[in-house]
Amino acid sequence: MNSPAANSSSDNEELISAVVYPRGSLEFLSHQEVEKLFNRGQGSLYPLLRSCALAVLNSGSTTDNHRELFEKYKTFDFKIVSTSAGLLLELTNSPPQSFVDGEMIEGIREHLFAVLRDIVFIDNEIIQSGLFDLQQPESITNAVYCILRHANVLQHNEKTNLVVCWGGHSISREEYDYSKLVGYELGLRQFDVCTGCGPGAMKGPMKGAVLGHAKQRIASGRYIGLTEPGIVAAEPPNAIVNRLVIMPDIEKRLEGFVRLAHGIVVFPGGVGTAEEILYLLGTLLDPANNSQVMPLIFTGPASAAEYFSRIDDFIHLTLGPAAQSLYKIIIDDPAAVARELVTGSRAVRDFRQASGDSYHFNWNLRIPPDFQMPFVVSHESVKAFPISLEQPLHVRAANLRRIFSAIVAGNCKEQGIRAVEAHGPFLIHGDTRVVVPLDALLASFVAQNRMSLAGNYKPVYRLIG
Repeated sequence: MNSPAANSSSDNEELISAVVYPRGSLEFLSHQEVEKLFNRGQGSLYPLLRSCALAVLNSGSTTDNHRELFEKYKTFDFKIVSTSAGLLLELTNSPPQSFVDGEMIEGIREHLFAVLRDIVFIDNEIIQSGLFDLQQPESITNAVYCILRHANVLQHNEKTNLVVCWGGHSISREEYDYSKLVGYELGLRQFDVCTGCGPGAMKGPMKGAVLGHAKQRIASGRYIGLTEPGIVAAEPPNAIVNRLVIMPDIEKRLEGFVRLAHGIVVFPGGVGTAEEILYLLGTLLDPANNSQVMPLIFTGPASAAEYFSRIDDFIHLTLGPAAQSLYKIIIDDPAAVARELVTGSRAVRDFRQASGDSYHFNWNLRIPPDFQMPFVVSHESVKAFPISLEQPLHVRAANLRRIFSAIVAGNCKEQGIRAVEAHGPFLIHGDTRVVVPLDALLASFVAQNRMSLAGNYKPVYRLIG
């Protein structure tokens, strides 16, 4: 791999150009697939591939600002080259943190080609093939399954040992260290970990699990990261992820989480974490899922007790006791979290066995269409989903989840940032009985610096009750 210094970024950091060969995925492509990668015309995959590739190469950065990242590395480029020996990638003006002594870090190389693998597969086999009707719930679920299978994250055995961990990328050091302790206890009990793949509470559990697995001499630990193109720039994959999957959109990413999970742990976070919580609660509140078994634990250090108290109060006021009954709150006790998941995962295994469902993919879980259909964030779409206590629980949860999705987009996704710049904050309408606790929750996120890594947060929303 050739990697001479090529240029400097806006802050005089030395950029790197290199030739990178795939290893483990994407060595061979059809002529049609190669042609799509070469094409840079209108409607091509190039802009999406470039943005996701740059995000992966920027792993370890301290910014969650999409625009700042792409402005800093505006000269970055890549070229796909097809040779008789297979595929290679020519990179120009890459972030230097992806290299050691001129050689690309192996995990970064894996992530880079996982991006290409998934984007090409999704475009060819999911969107263009005509095999999937992405307006129909069953077909959407089948597409999610095929993407995960193609990425080799489905483990066909009788273990129910995959814990999904949610939480924010902008968290305190104490909260990050606590998430590592929980991951360590999970690793000691032979659990694998799946997260949103980014920093903060997405990295901590994986880092702890690595040590727990090492002590148990487990060399095959799975550290699965699920992301999607709109958010990968704000939350680049952390270095521990050994199975990275790029899902088409946030809804399919969330469906991937809940169908893979044998238990879910929620650490402190911000609006993205709240969106994930509402997605799961809204799904489990659907009457068709009354018998589902899904261990769900909210946890953090003692300093996070108030955070979870606010989350719990918000859920009580907006969704009621039925939603509160679906989770447990465990404060400052990592071992208790892990022990609870041991018990819960056994219950999941018994339930899947009794219902004839798969151990590695929860086919029987019904995800309401409101949660499956992509929510395209705009001022008009946000206004179209007011919130009322008269709405059925799962519908109310779906609309609340859309609000948090819009705020995430306004905070860190290019499309949302542009919309707010052009038209001002998103106007969120709703019943005062919902808007008031929502306002209190969001204000607490701002006060605790959970909205962005940079601080000095300017709200991208305005509540109207």
